[in-house]
Amino acid sequence: MTRVRHFNYTLTPTRLNNAKPKEKLYKLTDGGGLLVLVQPGGAKTWVYQYSLDGKRREVTIGRYPEVSVADARDRHSEYRAMVEQGQNPAASKRADEAARKAREAVKADEGQFKAFSIKWLDERLGSKSDGYRSQMRSLLERFVWPEIGGKALEDVRPTHVLEIIEKRRTTPNTAENVRVLIQQVYNYAIQKLLVETNPALALRGVIDVPKAEHYRHLSESELGAFWRAVGKQGAHPSTTAAVKLLMYSMCRKAEVLRAKWTEIDTDKAQWDIPPERMKSRRPHRVYLSRQALEVLEVQRALTGDLDYVFPSAFRAIVPMADATLNHLFKRLDFGVPEFSPHGTRGTAATLLREHGFSRDVVELLLAHTERSQTAASYHHHELEAERRKALQYLADEIDRQAAISSAGNVVNIKTKTA
Repeated sequence: MTRVRHFNYTLTPTRLNNAKPKEKLYKLTDGGGLLVLVQPGGAKTWVYQYSLDGKRREVTIGRYPEVSVADARDRHSEYRAMVEQGQNPAASKRADEAARKAREAVKADEGQFKAFSIKWLDERLGSKSDGYRSQMRSLLERFVWPEIGGKALEDVRPTHVLEIIEKRRTTPNTAENVRVLIQQVYNYAIQKLLVETNPALALRGVIDVPKAEHYRHLSESELGAFWRAVGKQGAHPSTTAAVKLLMYSMCRKAEVLRAKWTEIDTDKAQWDIPPERMKSRRPHRVYLSRQALEVLEVQRALTGDLDYVFPSAFRAIVPMADATLNHLFKRLDFGVPEFSPHGTRGTAATLLREHGFSRDVVELLLAHTERSQTAASYHHHELEAERRKALQYLADEIDRQAAISSAGNVVNIKTKTA
C-alpha cells in the first residue's frame, strides 16, 4: 500500500549510529512526531508523539537498530493514519499486545499434554455418551496425567508411554486401553499441527491382550435361578429394583441407573430415554411390561419425590453408582460365576430370538445402531406393537422360569429329607 508523507524525515542510519549517550535522556527528531530517545545507557528507542482529543500522547515503536529506520517510518505512517481517523495508536498497541499474550498462553497450555487431552475430550468425544467420556477421563486422571500431564506434547517420548503401560502389565486390557487413549490424543494433536509424531504408535503389541470374551448369558433354567437369587440377596430395595428393571428393559446399566422420573410415563407404559444418555446418541423408548410397572410403582413410593428413580443411598441428589450393581452381581450365588450386569442384555436377546421374535425387533430393543435402509425404516416406524409384545413376553418368561426354579428346589429339599 502506498503511503503519502507530507514532510521530510531527517534521521539517517549514520547519524543514529554516531549518536552518543549523555548524562540525561535526549531526543533526535525525525519528523511528523517520530523521534528517537537516546538513553544514558546508550539504548535508542523509536517513539511517536501525537495529539488526540486535546491531549499529548506517545506510543513506543521499538528499539533501534532492531527496528530499522525504514520499518519505524512505515509504522509511523500507520499510526498517523489512525490518529487522523480518531483512533489511539497506543491503545491499539496495548490491545494487540494483550491479544498476542493471550494467544501465546493458550498455545502454551495446549502444548501441555494434560491441557490438550482435556481439549481432546471436549472436541473429539463430545458426541459420545457421558459414561464413555467419564471412563476416558478416569483413565487419564488415574494413569496418564500423574506421569506426563505436565509435559509438553513434543517432549513425551515412547519411553514415557512404555513406563505407563508397563505399570499396568498385570491388567493387560487396562494397559492397552491406556496406550490407545494416548495414541488417540496424539492423533488429534497431529491433526492440529502441534506435533509430528505419535509416541504411543510404536508400542502396539508390547502388552499381550487376551482374546476378548463375550459377556456370559444365561440359559432359561439359569435365568430362573438368577431371579430367585436376586430376591434373596437382602440388598437395598432400590438396588434390587434396579436389577429387575435392567432385565425387564434390556437397557444398559448406565441407562437404567440414571433414569429420571420425568422420563417415565406410567399411564402410557413407556420410558423415553434422551439421546445424550444413549450410547447410540439417539432417543430410545422402552415399552414397560406389567411387571416393570409394578417395580416402578413400588420404587415411586421410595424415591418419587427425587429426580432419579434409583438414587444413591448416600447422596439422594445423584444416581446410584455403577459399582453398586457390579458388587451385587459378584455376591450372587446361583451357580454361574462371573455373570455381569451387561450379561442381562444378551440373556434377554437370546431368549427372545429362541422364542420366535425377529432380529429387527430384538435389535431395536437393544437400541443397536443400524445403517441399512431396512433398519432405518424400522427405526422410523418403531415396531411398537412387536416391541411391547416382546418385553411383556420376556417378563412373563422370567416369572415362569423363577417359578420353575423355586418348585425344583422344593422338590429337591423334600427328596433329600425323605
